[in-house]
Amino acid sequence: EVQLQASGGGMVQAGGSLRLSCRASGFIFENYAIGWFRQGSLKGREGVSCINNRDGDTYYIDSVKGRFTISSDHAKSTVYLQMNNLKYEDADTYYCAAMVPGRSPPPIETMCNPFYNGVDGRGKGTLVTVSS
Repeated sequence: EVQLQASGGGMVQAGGSLRLSCRASGFIFENYAIGWFRQGSLKGREGVSCINNRDGDTYYIDSVKGRFTISSDHAKSTVYLQMNNLKYEDADTYYCAAMVPGRSPPPIETMCNPFYNGVDGRGKGTLVTVSS
């Protein structure tokens, strides 16, 4: 059973940093892509950043490029999202999900679509609050 546990959310001032962690269990970590998504009360659900553990390929939504960094620690089966220079619009509930690339893996951008049909599990969210 795919299990994902997200942590690291909190309240920071604009310009501050947070590091989110997504600890995975119940599946072969190296065979999956792991992504961070946010609920998006105004924009709707969106894929923030994803990493394909098979080849290390990464994706970032345009609004976080240069500020967020995704990384994967295979020894700990954990994916991190380092978020720097946080903006008010980054405030949201973030959750992580595991996606199955399949035999013919699509581009990581495709797997980072929150409606990708290869999502195999999703963890509970962690709240990020950004104050001005």
